[in-house]
Amino acid sequence: MLLIRCPYCQTDRPELEFRYGGEAHVSRAQDPSSVPDAAWAEFLYMRTNPKGFHVERWRHTHGCGRFFNAVRHTVTDRFLATYRAGEPKPDLEALAREAAR
Repeated sequence: MLLIRCPYCQTDRPELEFRYGGEAHVSRAQDPSSVPDAAWAEFLYMRTNPKGFHVERWRHTHGCGRFFNAVRHTVTDRFLATYRAGEPKPDLEALAREAAR
């Protein structure tokens, strides 16, 4: 079982308490009606799918109920960092170097 640290509760909890919320740091258009259909479809359906480090949104559904962001390695499922929604994305290269130690 994976343990995920909620940045609000400051505790490591089992993955069953959390729900995946998609890729993090995806910005919606200010005026969606002005976006061409092809660009809107791209926004809705196309996401990065890296082999390696990925920045994701998660929700602590059976805890505080809040959304937060996490950096997870998609091959090993190891969580390298979690941080509050609205905070900037951490330096992924620095996290990768730190994880390699």
